[in-house]
Amino acid sequence: MPTITREGDANGAPHPESGSYATKLSSKCAHRTITGGVGHNLAQEAPQVFTEAVIEVDGFAS
Repeated sequence: MPTITREGDANGAPHPESGSYATKLSSKCAHRTITGGVGHNLAQEAPQVFTEAVIEVDGFAS
């Protein structure tokens, strides 16, 4: 399944480095760090970026 991960630059929650799980995915994947003081709730804190991620990952399938 195509995967995209995005993380806010102000995310204070514990999380693994993106490279640590990317090799476990069998399909196309990408990771983006979102700047501007965005935390871990991108859907509410950066809805435009969240929407762009949905559109981007949809393009991975084609």
